[in-house]
Amino acid sequence: MENFNKPMNKNPLLKIFSSSLLNLPTPSSISYMWNFGSILGLFLMIQIISGLFLSFHYCPSINLAFNSIIHIMKDVNMGWMMRLIHMNGASFFFLSMYIHVARGMYFFSYHLIKVWIIGIIILLMSMATAFLGYILPWGQMSFWGATVITNLLSAIPYLGQNLVEWIWGGFSINNATLNRFYSFHFILPIMILLLVILHLFFLHITCSHNSMGMSSMYYMLPFNPYFIIKDLFGYMIILMFFFIIFMKFPYMLGDPDNFILANPMITPEHIKPEWYFLFAYAILRSIPNKLGGVIFLLLSILILIILPMLNINNMNSCKFYYLNKILFWLFIMSFMMLTWLGKQIIEYPYTFLTQLFSILYFNYFFITPMLNLYWDKIIYN
Repeated sequence: MENFNKPMNKNPLLKIFSSSLLNLPTPSSISYMWNFGSILGLFLMIQIISGLFLSFHYCPSINLAFNSIIHIMKDVNMGWMMRLIHMNGASFFFLSMYIHVARGMYFFSYHLIKVWIIGIIILLMSMATAFLGYILPWGQMSFWGATVITNLLSAIPYLGQNLVEWIWGGFSINNATLNRFYSFHFILPIMILLLVILHLFFLHITCSHNSMGMSSMYYMLPFNPYFIIKDLFGYMIILMFFFIIFMKFPYMLGDPDNFILANPMITPEHIKPEWYFLFAYAILRSIPNKLGGVIFLLLSILILIILPMLNINNMNSCKFYYLNKILFWLFIMSFMMLTWLGKQIIEYPYTFLTQLFSILYFNYFFITPMLNLYWDKIIYN
């Protein structure tokens, strides 16, 4: 086995080209939690390929979109499988994405600043792509979900209403809206793929963050065969669950209202997005002011960008270890509770609980740096 326990080449370009992916030095202590990065790459390719096949038979017209989905499901050879793979693949992609981000927060991987920020941009673009794709079937929940979310831009002072009408291409969601949403849904994954390549480029310059907190320059193993075997095992496990879901319970993660053709004259009793947007939707609903809700909706994701800037380098030291674990799992609990509350009706006690867990969600980003900064003063004074 090659000796990777010596400092690596300081020239990043030489390091990238001299070490292939197979011989990439990788920290020996990383666990299966690091598999979700490669699993995300797998599901990204599944989504791009299945989406390409679906685009052959989809018609971006408000008069034909819904019927074209039925045509794909009933008449196109293996079309039902492509559609169910694409529909459930989005859920598995976001599940893997959220676990990947949570692992980065828990093990302080955001200290790799360029890698982290590009990753958050990928998350934002993935959410935009998924939202655009949710509109395309032109079902009842798709139509009203698009109406609600695009209307949020009207909260922007002075420009809001004009911006909404510009995006719609008219005074309501219409054929022009569906066409442009389809175009962007097709283009954004290619941009995400380019960002993923950039994400990996910077990761290979710095190497993966070590879960033991040791220097990334030492205690290395070659990527092949040790971590390829772990990645393949991770693929087998996640694909097993994926096949069970899309073959046995294909509509478990969807909304029944989307089996109804979009009708602008009938509003669903309870408008809600897909499950992977529910936490942000709950935060949006928890703010009584429309503009304030939009700001906190964006902050629910953008606040992750500030993590490398916060002074929490010592939160993984002995004096903070258990406290950091408690704060992190409180954050995860608030995320899960907001996801559940996002699909509940707007009435007491759900409104109160949504506001409570929204506060807990954002408190993680303010309590941890304050504790790190004032710990010694608290202890010794």
